[in-house]
Amino acid sequence: MKTATDGGSRPGGTEPIPAAVWRTAIVLAAGSVMSGLDTSLVNVGMDAIGTKLGASLAATQWINSGYLLALAAALPACGWISRRIGAGRLWLWALLGFTITSALCAIAPGIGTLVFARVLQGITGGLLIPSGMAILGQIAGRAGMGRVIATSNVPAILAPAIGPVVGAVLIASLSWRWLFLINAPIGVLGLVAGLRWVPRGERGEAGRLDVLSLVLVVAGLPLTVFAITEATDRRSLVATTVWIPLVAGLLALGLFVRRSLRSAGPLMDLRLGRNRVFGSASVAVFFTSSTLFGGLIVMPLYFQLQLERDIVHAGLLLMAFSLGAAITFPVAGSLNDRYGGGIVTVAGLVLSIATTVSMALLPAEANLALVEVIQALRGIGMALAGSPVVSAALSAVDRHQMSDASAQVNILSRVGGALGSAIFVVILSSGMSAAAPEAAVDAFHRTFWLMAGATVIALASALWLTLEQRGTRVAEPI
Repeated sequence: MKTATDGGSRPGGTEPIPAAVWRTAIVLAAGSVMSGLDTSLVNVGMDAIGTKLGASLAATQWINSGYLLALAAALPACGWISRRIGAGRLWLWALLGFTITSALCAIAPGIGTLVFARVLQGITGGLLIPSGMAILGQIAGRAGMGRVIATSNVPAILAPAIGPVVGAVLIASLSWRWLFLINAPIGVLGLVAGLRWVPRGERGEAGRLDVLSLVLVVAGLPLTVFAITEATDRRSLVATTVWIPLVAGLLALGLFVRRSLRSAGPLMDLRLGRNRVFGSASVAVFFTSSTLFGGLIVMPLYFQLQLERDIVHAGLLLMAFSLGAAITFPVAGSLNDRYGGGIVTVAGLVLSIATTVSMALLPAEANLALVEVIQALRGIGMALAGSPVVSAALSAVDRHQMSDASAQVNILSRVGGALGSAIFVVILSSGMSAAAPEAAVDAFHRTFWLMAGATVIALASALWLTLEQRGTRVAEPI
């Protein structure tokens, strides 16, 4: 089986991928499905949960905030733990933890215990996704990484789309507790299959745990994410609850970076950024995530506020986007392995710019069929841009660096996505504050133009990645 250190890193050929690799990728997709489905289900059920538990809106909001902050705090430790016990063992333990904490959420008697259980669930979720990505990078090798990672993303992109519909049905026919219980059978099946087919990974020399670095990043990353999500909720970038945690978080992260670069045994190997391909791919991951995931926040609001559809109908309308992405992911993977992730990401971002500009030009009474066509094309653009840029980052490192690389890519993706979402929602909300009927139309148009401009920045970073990849291939001996 080829690994990330094998030859075949040059685009131009697509070697067959062993069936064992595909089997492992399908098993690992269980974790992505659980994470994506869980988030969308809980978003739908927030009001029902608060009503049943007699909790205020402020308290109920911590069901999501606690999960996201805990997830952000867990990400930096993933690389060190993977090196210590093996990425496969970490994934199995994280999946078991996610399944158990989902059950704890389902039986929570009050809002306090539910928030606590969600924090535990967030910690396990923060370890689940990057460890699974590290396993894929280790077993797929450079020649097949694009196809394997892209195809494994198909269930993950479909899960959030069907979440609102499934959530509404569960709440109407059963209860809010089933929003969490639904993870149990998926988790059990994933564990049974994982124990058989997921490689445990090698126990390596992780070195002593740098406690100070861990404290700095565990404080800095959640504070930064909290500030960004608070900006989204308050629709302001200058509120005290936004800029104070943001400054504190960035200061802690700055000290963490400084310490990591000077340490002989860092918690997270930030020196990977000295690899020009990984460094440029990391920048591209950040900006691409900010535009693509920001769009995932704006589009449901467009259907609900502009086209006046309820949340279930909006979820159904978003299926065009998800189906476009799901169909394209395998194609994007093959293109990535043949031509390189940079140029495929460029193509996806160009399509994303075109579709975003199209949304900015739509009239108030837009033709729904036209909107759905644009959404399908947006999904294709996201698939071409989202997965190949991640594959490009992971393909640039050696097998033993995969755990650190996957953790860093996940951090950049999540922080970039949260930042883009916050900025776009703030711009949209500020434009809709006027009482005039045309205010909503103008606000969405302005937001879409801003998204198009932000995607141009992402495109510039993808072009940089493309140049670095080509420079590396030219430098390789023939």
